[in-house]
Amino acid sequence: MVGWKLHNNGILEPGAVVKPLERLGWGRTIGLGAQHVFAMFGATFVFPLLMGLNPQLAVMMSGFATLVFLFVVKHRVPSYVGSSASFVGVATAIYAAGGNPADVSGALFVVALTLFMVGLIIHFAGARVIHRALPPVVTGAVVMLIGFNLAPVVAGVYWPVDPWLAFTVMLIVITLSVGLRGFFGRIAIFISLVIGYVLSWILDVATGPLASGAPRVDWSAVKSAPWLGLPPVSDLDNWLYKAPDNVVGLHLPAFHWTFIVIALPVVIALIAENTGHVKAVAEMTGENLDGYMGRAIAADGLGSMLATTVGAGPTTTYAENIGVMAASRVYSTAAYVVASIVAILFGFSPKFGAVISATPSAVLGGICVVLYGMIGLLGAKIWKENNVDLGNPINLIPAAAGIIIGIGDVKIPFGDSFELGGIALGTIVTIAVYHIARVIAPERLRKEADGAALIYDAPGIYKDEDNDAK
Repeated sequence: MVGWKLHNNGILEPGAVVKPLERLGWGRTIGLGAQHVFAMFGATFVFPLLMGLNPQLAVMMSGFATLVFLFVVKHRVPSYVGSSASFVGVATAIYAAGGNPADVSGALFVVALTLFMVGLIIHFAGARVIHRALPPVVTGAVVMLIGFNLAPVVAGVYWPVDPWLAFTVMLIVITLSVGLRGFFGRIAIFISLVIGYVLSWILDVATGPLASGAPRVDWSAVKSAPWLGLPPVSDLDNWLYKAPDNVVGLHLPAFHWTFIVIALPVVIALIAENTGHVKAVAEMTGENLDGYMGRAIAADGLGSMLATTVGAGPTTTYAENIGVMAASRVYSTAAYVVASIVAILFGFSPKFGAVISATPSAVLGGICVVLYGMIGLLGAKIWKENNVDLGNPINLIPAAAGIIIGIGDVKIPFGDSFELGGIALGTIVTIAVYHIARVIAPERLRKEADGAALIYDAPGIYKDEDNDAK
């Protein structure tokens, strides 16, 4: 049990900072915990929905994964871990290759295990090891091709169901994302989903069902779902796309090399994502958290392993909750424990899960056309923040080849039963060509490429929480 110290006898002075191992009175702490739930809630159930997984189960397991995360980092890195957008493209690619939710869970379990191992390496060897293998130009390119690889999903799956509704929801997302400020601006996608959901129901009442005869909003599964209980258990042996009750539930992972190879490149995006979040928290709290970088990455991997074991999506640290901390200047991990417990309680309502799973496809299409593009452009953000020189062939050529392979879903067959393509092939080409280019390029180009700022910005030697040199 963590012994949080009561901050200033429970009184929060203007401009005061509440440290991770401090807390306010329990009443205020519970209120802050509820605020963290609202901040993470939209993304935590939207992304599993896009991955064909159970959002009710995802919300529940995000609570358990956050508790694991806080324990591993010894409550020194306040953060909530929820469903990650980075895995949406992986799930889509696995389904396109003939996989089912069990295959998705199995492949993402291996990704989580790999992330856990990378965290251990960083903890004991230092972040520079990873930076040498995955410099900013490579990381940015991989994040970019993961996002842009999703474009055909919007164009071919979600958008055609009801193009004008999808277009309207897209405009709503753009308007709210740009126009709203503060906390509401951070949950603009969640608000847009709710508005799109209601608008779909209004259209069903006013104009009738779609041309196919299907309603935009189908609540048949919602009516039959109980208020309290565990998520349903799914038999995926004869899986078509959804379980018979239209909600993919608890299931064990299945492991196939074909799908694992598709999924593994996303580890690169997760390393960059977690590193950036830990740096952001360190800057806000004024503490040097380099010694906890490896712990945080390993903890995220461990929490993701726990979640995928039962069929939920893997997790990542949430920028939404970092924003809440920045606004409140309360970094107490006690608030995150409260948020975790609330999320776990939400997970015991199958009716809640069924309502989320009934989200109309066109609404998801309107959201995804913006969201997928944003994921891709995060790669450009990584390049910009790390001063990557795309005029240097060492940087330009590997990124150019990998991104086109990823976006175009270019494939190379290996025999009659296996082919490598899309995200996996694009990532392999980017990494391999970059390191080959460094070997064969003139020394002048290598020195210019090395001039980019380090994505990890970590010293070669640092001390962890026990002051042991690493």
